[in-house]
Amino acid sequence: MADDADVIVIGAGLAGLVAATEIAGAGKRVIVLDQEGEQSIGGQAFWSFGGLFLVDSPEQRRLGIKDSADLALQDWMGTAGFDREEDYWPRKWAEAYVAFAAGEKRDWLRAMGHRIFPVVGWAERGGYDAMGHGNSVPRFHVTWGTGPGIVEPFERRAREAAKSGRLIFKFRHRVDALSVTNGVVDGVSGVILEPSSVERGKSSSRNVVGDFSCRAPAVIVASGGIGGNHDLVRQNWPKRLGEPPKFMISGVPEHVDGRMIGITEAAGGRLINRDRMWHYVEGIRNWNPIWPRHGIRILPGPSSLWFDATGKRLPAPLFPGSDTLGQLHYIMGTGYDYSWFILTQSIIKKEFALSGSEQNPDLTGKSWRMTIKRATNKGAPAPVEAFKQHGADFIVRDNLAELVGAMNKLAGNDLLQLDAIKTQIEARDREITNPYVKDAQVMNLHNARRYIGDKLIRTAKPHRILDPEHGPLIAVKLNILTRKTLGGFETDLDSRVFGRDHQIIRGLYAAGEAAGFGGGGVHGYRSLEGTFLGGCLFSGRNAGRAAAKAVN
Repeated sequence: MADDADVIVIGAGLAGLVAATEIAGAGKRVIVLDQEGEQSIGGQAFWSFGGLFLVDSPEQRRLGIKDSADLALQDWMGTAGFDREEDYWPRKWAEAYVAFAAGEKRDWLRAMGHRIFPVVGWAERGGYDAMGHGNSVPRFHVTWGTGPGIVEPFERRAREAAKSGRLIFKFRHRVDALSVTNGVVDGVSGVILEPSSVERGKSSSRNVVGDFSCRAPAVIVASGGIGGNHDLVRQNWPKRLGEPPKFMISGVPEHVDGRMIGITEAAGGRLINRDRMWHYVEGIRNWNPIWPRHGIRILPGPSSLWFDATGKRLPAPLFPGSDTLGQLHYIMGTGYDYSWFILTQSIIKKEFALSGSEQNPDLTGKSWRMTIKRATNKGAPAPVEAFKQHGADFIVRDNLAELVGAMNKLAGNDLLQLDAIKTQIEARDREITNPYVKDAQVMNLHNARRYIGDKLIRTAKPHRILDPEHGPLIAVKLNILTRKTLGGFETDLDSRVFGRDHQIIRGLYAAGEAAGFGGGGVHGYRSLEGTFLGGCLFSGRNAGRAAAKAVN
């Protein structure tokens, strides 16, 4: 049979689009397959906040942030904690990615029309020693336009390639098998699903109306992770994080099911680090859901007091925005799968943002007028206020006794004791009047406000939680929110997949989350944030360029 294309790309998410546009840009023919409809082009990247990890950027320098490739690599390695034989290629990818983020990444994107919001965020701040987890400086660059803004340049390039005939989209084509001939991957087969016009993110029909097969000398798997498949998340849950949560909510749509990972593994691909994953602990149930069990992550500033299910403050340095997996490990060690924020109206107004393009209409819509209101409004941003009013996990009261009573009612138990909660809050409040303190979280507030970006839009002026002038009091029940797969198919720097015999499988490539964002786990055990979209960009680009070169 004649080849249908030079390369087949499985998945029309960000990594797949980047790979496909690199292939088409090299003058090759590429077919892009996706089980969802055309309305879902861009995959999970579309729903994202659009954060990108950049090093020593003009945006950082304008804000007085002194960054370097050496400091970023130190932070990455301290965060990743590579300690396995399988970490050889993930480590190589980490070194290459940090060099990319400190080098051509920004200019490469900018040449395609990508733009960045000027205030750089400070995610995953750590709080351990200089060689431990966390970003030493702010590096979280928000795309102007959020997720859709990062997808747009590649969707535009893909549609231009489609008009020229170099790229063919085949939506509603679900791959069920890879074709392997004499050890070489040379095509795919699967079924055609009935057309679906459901809204992006909604669960689509799985009714089969036909079958298909395609041949090509190279196949790139860019099918995403497992976050929408809670059974698979629990199956791979690492023992180091305790028992898997009984209750979880989903940060990704239902079709992020991990099917293609199993199919590629069955064809011989070597899957490594499957127990490494990235789930958030500040998840709230969406009052206006799009997909099943739809959850949203709070992007908190550093001021909210964080209590476990029994009413104890989380220990230092597990403050909001410090160490996501450290917090997850602690919370699961309590025997419960939820925790609490207690805060004030002054804090929610300045410090709460919600992850997701649909939760940030100002940034997504590229409206400077709306964005400026974040800093000048009397209330919190409208999406946050909507959650405060309608969200099942939000409680608003004028006094602490009523707040704690309502928290117990929402949790369906009597674990929280008013006197214990009050004692801890009052102790913290006594620390707030001095610029020098022993409460590590209050120290963290003072440190945050030394950075102009945090002082302007992300950190409230320190105040007593029980000061009625800053009320009302607010409690938020925080759930475990599934999100990213950090392990994946082991690949070399050309995104070629290794087999179980540790030899390259000819014709097979992997990119994005399916490759652990590169190498089978470029993040190691933890992420510095802003690194997931960038991992899709970098691994997709490498895969596309290598595949195009290989089929010359």
